[in-house]
Order: sequence, then C-alpha cells, then structure tokens
Amino acid sequence: MTSPLLALPGAVAVEAGTVSAHYGDPLREQRTLAESAGLVDRSDRDVLSVTGADRLGWLHSLTSQHLERLADGTGTEALVLSPNGHVEHHLVLADLAGTTWADVEPGTGQGLVTFLQRMVFMLRVEPVLVTGAWAVLSLVGPRAGAVLAAAGLPVPESPYGVRPLDGGGFARRMPAIGDGTADVVDLVVPRSELGARAEALRSAGALPAGIDAYEALRVEARRPRLGVDSDHRTIPNELEWLRTAVHLDKGCYRGQETVARVHNLGRPPRRLVLLHLDGVSEELPAAGAPVLAGSREVGRVGTVVRHHELGVVALALVKQSVPADAALTVGDSAAAIDPDDVAEELDETRAAARERVRAVRSGSISR
Repeated sequence: MTSPLLALPGAVAVEAGTVSAHYGDPLREQRTLAESAGLVDRSDRDVLSVTGADRLGWLHSLTSQHLERLADGTGTEALVLSPNGHVEHHLVLADLAGTTWADVEPGTGQGLVTFLQRMVFMLRVEPVLVTGAWAVLSLVGPRAGAVLAAAGLPVPESPYGVRPLDGGGFARRMPAIGDGTADVVDLVVPRSELGARAEALRSAGALPAGIDAYEALRVEARRPRLGVDSDHRTIPNELEWLRTAVHLDKGCYRGQETVARVHNLGRPPRRLVLLHLDGVSEELPAAGAPVLAGSREVGRVGTVVRHHELGVVALALVKQSVPADAALTVGDSAAAIDPDDVAEELDETRAAARERVRAVRSGSISR
C-alpha cells in the first residue's frame, strides 16, 4: 500500500518502506515542524477498529489503561503487557460513535488483533485489522490548528481530544513534540481519500515533511517507539508510558504486579535518556547498539537522528546506576546524557552533565 504522497516532488522513501523519509531537505523540514506546520505521512501505521457494546470494559481488562468509562470523543494511550510486565504492544486510542480505534506501530497490527481475537470469549466485541481501509496523517507544528481551520476541519482543543471528520474518520490531538511547541494532530482518514486529504491540507498552508523530521522532534520530546526505543525486557516504568499509557489505580490486568511493584519501590532497572553523540561518524548507530562506559555495557540506543539544532542525538535506555555525567560511547562516537535528564535537585551533577554535553558536541572529546 504505497502512499500517494510518495509522488510529491523530491520524495525519498524510507528504506523498504511505503512512506517518505524526506522530500529533499530533512533539516528544513524539521524547522517547518518546529516553527510552522508540516504534513507528515504516517500511513504505514496499522489501524484497528473494535466495535460492540462490551468493547470498553473488555479493553479495560486487557490493557494497562482505565478504559471502561472512556468518553465518546476522547482518546488515550494504552499498553498490552506480558504476564511478567514487559511491553508487547503500544496503542493510541480514540473512541467515537460506538467504535474504538487503535493505531499502532507498522507491522504490529496483525499480532495485536490475533491476541485480541483470542480474548473475545462470549463478549459482544469485534476487533478487526482495517489498515487496508484507513490511514494516518499527522499535522505537526505551532500552526497546525490554523491550518486545520483554514481547511475547514475541526480542531481538537486538548490532548487526546477527538473530533469527527465529514466523510469519515477523525482528528485527534496528541501531546506536543519537539521543545513542546510543535502541536500534533493525527488524522485517521479513509485510505482511498489519503491523497485528496493531503492536498487539501497543503492548500491550507501545510508543507510536506518526511518521517525523518517527525522522528527528530519525537526524539527531542523523549517520546519512545515500540520495538525501537524498547526491547523485549522493557517495562512501562522505564519510559514515559508510565505517565501516558498506564493507570496506576485501576484493577487487575496482565503484567500489573510488575508495574505496581517497581512503582512502589521507585527504582526501575533502566531509565530513558537523551544522548548527545559527537557526530564524527557519518553512519548513525543502529537501534539496539550498545551504550558503553569504558568496556562495560550499560544500555542500548533506540532512535538515532540528526537534529537541526541539537546535532546527533538518540534515545537510550541506560541502567539506573549510570551517573548523569558518565563518559559514554556508542560505536565510534563519544556520548553524553542530556542535563535535562538529571534530577533537578542534583545541581552539581547537572552542571557536570552540561559540560560533558558541550565537550561531546564540540568534538573536544573523542572515543
């Protein structure tokens, strides 16, 4: 299902993918998302629909989120965990007019719907993979709302607010990315209308931006991706999903014991941080590459990007024992933890981390 947006001038597809990595200038496209409004083709995401009178209570019992009273016209995030509390699926949800929609990472939809179908039993629910019929576009930037209004489309007012679109589908506001000023509105639209919807938004002022630009601002905001910034050992407590996709006061669900125990102890085994890399190597490290402190492996990198202001940065899961000002390496690159990922009360450590980042970015520290 190659996207029609790949026919736009300058489009370069992601490797072995169906959407655009960029349209010729990924750094300029990042600035568009950070300062104006860009249209990002995310139609490679899988989409599921769940209908039936029992759907919310059923999803409530299977996921980490409190869903049994999810109001019509609202959304949220949720996780499906293993019995040991490891993250298996991350869902972005929207409930509208008797249907609960979920969009998930590309390639994970079939596994999720297979699991859900096994859990139906005698309940009035019907989970269906509908990626062939529905697609996701994201309008990103401080002017996203203005572009939607100019296109005659509804503007969700708060994060996870959902508004129906004429002709089918919906608009859902998500938490901002980048430095917190780049608004995100996801549009789930009929796949047959993907090109027409994109053209209407471009006519209203949105500029095309590739997935590379979106990923750079996502990394800056420390928003993880399943299977890239997480691995088979990841528990929600290690990521911001504990805040966005987990309800700590709800009843029993698979994996809850691990989440509750680690939350009560207050110290998950790893933490997600932003790493600055020296950028000496032209080839960026692959997701899963080890983070080293000397010869000792202390973590793994996930998404690695070239950011238009920060340089080469990555999300990384590192052990709790790693000092914030530790001398780290990833492949052939020196690395440093961003000072914003240091507890505020540790002023001296924060200052040391800041100096380490300056040295790495200036190239004065090498592997």
